Amino acid sequence: MNDVIPEKKSILVVDDDIGIRSLVVDAICQAGNYAVIEASDGVEGLEKLRQNHFDMVICDVMMPGMNGMDLLDKIREIKPTTHVILITAYPTIGLTVSAMKTGAVDFLAKPFNIDDLLYKVDVYLRAKTILSEYDKQTTATSLTTKISDLSTRSYIYDKIELTKNNDEIFQEMVDLALKVVGGEACSILLYDKDCQEFDAVVVKGVSQTFFKSVIIPSLYSILRETVHKREPLLRNIIRNTVYSSVICSPLKMRDQVFGIIALSGKSNEHVYTERDLYYIQSIANRASLNIENRLLYESLYTNLLSTFQSLVASIQARDYYTEEHSMRVKDIVIRTAEAMSCSPSEIESLKIAATLHDIGKISIPDDILLKPGRLTTYEFDVIKNHPVIGENILKPLPILDTERLIIRHHHERWDGNGYPDGLQGSNIPFFSRMLAVTDAFDAMTNNRPYRKAMAIDAAVAELKRNVNRQFDEEIVDYFISTLHRRPTIAPRGILPDAGQLV
Repeated sequence: MNDVIPEKKSILVVDDDIGIRSLVVDAICQAGNYAVIEASDGVEGLEKLRQNHFDMVICDVMMPGMNGMDLLDKIREIKPTTHVILITAYPTIGLTVSAMKTGAVDFLAKPFNIDDLLYKVDVYLRAKTILSEYDKQTTATSLTTKISDLSTRSYIYDKIELTKNNDEIFQEMVDLALKVVGGEACSILLYDKDCQEFDAVVVKGVSQTFFKSVIIPSLYSILRETVHKREPLLRNIIRNTVYSSVICSPLKMRDQVFGIIALSGKSNEHVYTERDLYYIQSIANRASLNIENRLLYESLYTNLLSTFQSLVASIQARDYYTEEHSMRVKDIVIRTAEAMSCSPSEIESLKIAATLHDIGKISIPDDILLKPGRLTTYEFDVIKNHPVIGENILKPLPILDTERLIIRHHHERWDGNGYPDGLQGSNIPFFSRMLAVTDAFDAMTNNRPYRKAMAIDAAVAELKRNVNRQFDEEIVDYFISTLHRRPTIAPRGILPDAGQLV
């Protein structure tokens, strides 16, 4: 159910307050795959309804001309399956009951939390999509409940899958729990098995000090029972002075509890049900799976990189320069990527590619790799194989597809005279172009058996002289900016051939 809304849904926002209307429209447009149309009052809204199909209408109640309740009546006549969410600054029980009887799916009081509105929009539209997949026997209570559960669970899964790290997962879990179920306070507690203690790493609704000093001690027996039984617990203790109702659901990895999500209500309106328990368990289970998969992936990833780095290091026994060169290139390409505002994931790919870019040299014979003089044509052809060999070493691992591509093409030239594929200009992968600049600079500014190192200013001049021939001009400019110095122009020389910068 992770992709319950495959097509763009249409939403009409009707409100005479342009500020609120714009806020709602902008938030919905940014939040998902929605087509949003707006109307300034009920009359305009009705006209747009007659001209277009809408899956949902978000409508203010108090508007001049035709108010929201009147528009709701018209919607029920024109398109009874359209979901309607009403908003008002003056909520009353009578108005809420009347709106629900007329067919509104939900009712929000101003000022409202925009995230709450977006949550309701997402869940109701998911339910509408699921509903369309069933036969038209949609009036049964059990079917309606099932659809609501599926749409809510789908929303939970999608939100957790979008997190990038454990801190984000924990924060998202707390936000989801309070949004889906409600309550006074929610926390993620990590469990220390040796000390049998609980550490609240995320707390929302009350201060962390109050949660740790008051709520955790009052919940301790329930927390311990959750760990012992390794299953979610629901307790309604109305007379308790700290909470009226509590849900605790374990976070498990390989069936071992490493934490708990705890949700508590302080007033009678937060007496939780078995359905609430089901939602919190869904949050806990999905988050636990996500965390376990991520840790396994990171462990595998780390082990693989360590293996490859050992291969690079093994070249050091033959050619000390190669490993040191790879580490230096990694450092300077990261600085260049940061200057070009690359994303963290892009920088991570560059870091790996730079570290492993010469791994293919492991297959180059010593008499060629360590030759102190200029290479012959045959020897140069052998050297030119190292990007392809490096790519082939990584090929069995799909998780390094991006890095493989960078490595294969880091000796291509802007003018098309590079290797192995003779790619030209922007057809060369962007990060390969970046690696080419930093690789050449480091090669020029460090001693090799067959030549002495260039001065930095001279190397910079060579890079600039070869823009739009060997290098991407934009990348060269950004790279030079990272040197934090103004290069002087050296006497004109010839940049060493790309094949000799190895």
